[in-house]
Amino acid sequence: MAETPDLNPDDPNSQPLPEGGWSETLTRLAEAVVVPPEVSGFTQAAGVLYSDGSYCPEGALWRRYRPLTTRPDMPQDVAQILPGRWIWGGVLWAHFGHFLVESTSRLWALDHVDGPIDGILFIPKRPKVGDQVRGYQRDFIDLMRPDLPIHVATEPTQVEELIVPGQGFGLGNITHGTARFRDAIHRSFAKSVEPDGPSKLYISRSALGLGKGGLLGEERLEDLLRAEGYDIFHPEKFSLETQLARYKAASHVVAADGSALHLFAMVGRPDQNVAMILRRKAGPNNLLAKNVAHFCRNNPLVIDALYTEWVRGDKGKSNRLSFGELDHAVIGRGLIAGGFVRPDIDWPRATDEERAKMFSDKGLDQAGDFVESADYQTRRRRKMRHERRARRAERAVSDQSADISAK
Repeated sequence: MAETPDLNPDDPNSQPLPEGGWSETLTRLAEAVVVPPEVSGFTQAAGVLYSDGSYCPEGALWRRYRPLTTRPDMPQDVAQILPGRWIWGGVLWAHFGHFLVESTSRLWALDHVDGPIDGILFIPKRPKVGDQVRGYQRDFIDLMRPDLPIHVATEPTQVEELIVPGQGFGLGNITHGTARFRDAIHRSFAKSVEPDGPSKLYISRSALGLGKGGLLGEERLEDLLRAEGYDIFHPEKFSLETQLARYKAASHVVAADGSALHLFAMVGRPDQNVAMILRRKAGPNNLLAKNVAHFCRNNPLVIDALYTEWVRGDKGKSNRLSFGELDHAVIGRGLIAGGFVRPDIDWPRATDEERAKMFSDKGLDQAGDFVESADYQTRRRRKMRHERRARRAERAVSDQSADISAK
């Protein structure tokens, strides 16, 4: 479904926009009622109510063209009372990428609220998670404002004073981030972290496994990049501060598209060279490229180097368990053009024998569990036909030139 082209930035019942409007406002509520979700789901009845039960739409989490949190009913009994002055943080995601993009989207208010606050108030995305705050979530907020309390409401709660910032970041048009959000991140986030690490960095997903969006042939890509002086970095093995120190230090960053680039974008600079290697066809990679471009003020080099996609044989459709196979020849040509590697490299595409070994090394059965995507087979056949036609056209021109020369 396409995003709605005509939007009113001042209407909080319309999606947040990077140009401003309600996405940059602060709404103050006395005796607000915060209602967490009762069940897991993509969209959930949850959010912020005024003391009289009317809905505060500025507190909703939007993704692209629709809110993921919708107006909840006023609870019959609100037993929990939270005294003090709190900033609404919204939905607390356990998924690292969604936390970075959607759970941080209101922290810009820390630079705009006068006077003391008692902390950030969230609701859990999944009720079964309860009030758990993960280490990286705590660390991220400490890098914005050290030692700021985090409260996760797991049941309806009345808040003495609640400040609801507009959604300044997220997925959709708002992926650019509002000026207030970007400025707050650039001004306050991770200022205590000093650059530390190599000048050339490859941010890898190979240690995550294929089931979490990995890439067939990524280990081979790592070998090729090592030969070009790149350090291979698996961010999930390191603290948030170490990740940020590496990202700040690198002059050249190559990465498979994924959550790590959202974090990089928060500290990236215009003078850094960034290349993003796509691992999927869908729209999230376009949003990720826009995120990097607007936050770093630097357009990343985007390399579409999927030779094919492997899907479950019993389904035959692309889903979260599918994985892409890299075309190292395409990656090499792209990195040469961007100045990331030596101009004389010649990286070959995997042979059938090498592909079979990659499947074997991953414990996969190429002939059974996974089959090649029909879409990619069709695309490759079309590409081969175009290449044949181009070669025939070149031969025809060459033959014609030869005939003219002979006369």
